[in-house]
Amino acid sequence: MASVGRAGRGGKGDGGKGEGSLARRAWSQYLLQLQQHPLRTKMITAGCLAGVSDSVAQKLSGFQKIEKRRLLLKMLFGFAYGGPFGHFLHKILYYIFQGKKDTKTIAKKVLLEQVTSSPWNNILFLFYYGYVVERRPLKEVTTRVKKQYPSVQLSAWMFWPIVGWINHQYMPLQFRVIFHSFVACCWGIFLNLRARAMSLKQA
Repeated sequence: MASVGRAGRGGKGDGGKGEGSLARRAWSQYLLQLQQHPLRTKMITAGCLAGVSDSVAQKLSGFQKIEKRRLLLKMLFGFAYGGPFGHFLHKILYYIFQGKKDTKTIAKKVLLEQVTSSPWNNILFLFYYGYVVERRPLKEVTTRVKKQYPSVQLSAWMFWPIVGWINHQYMPLQFRVIFHSFVACCWGIFLNLRARAMSLKQA
């Protein structure tokens, strides 16, 4: 009986070790893909995180069933735009500032991001959401963006500089898009809920 008990405990422990080993192998494989195929890996990661973001946003908005078309379009946005944009943006910033990580250089990087890519990304997202995802007329979308954009951008400027500082200060170059995409997943939930609330008000 004692040997059976020990075998049972050993089997359970081995199962735990197996799960841990599987997770480590999966992470190692991900890192390998990130090293060998950085752009592709970042695109897929950004697309998947965009899908998670929208799924959560839909549930929080009270959707009984996930709108698959909207979900796929959000994943497409992350895959085709978010991942590549972040990949090349950070390569350009690394080239411009020659990989420096002193406080003054990081402040310049964050400032440059906030006056260039941040406004562009928010405007593009709002247009994409209204015109492509919601299929509203371009004139109506333009009017809505003009109303929504100032408050969205102001919120972004209160949040993203902190994220940018952490990213440039502590994250290795190859992980910066991944970190940004993860935080953008949460930010996307906020933007989705905000856009949805505005849609309900105007309905």
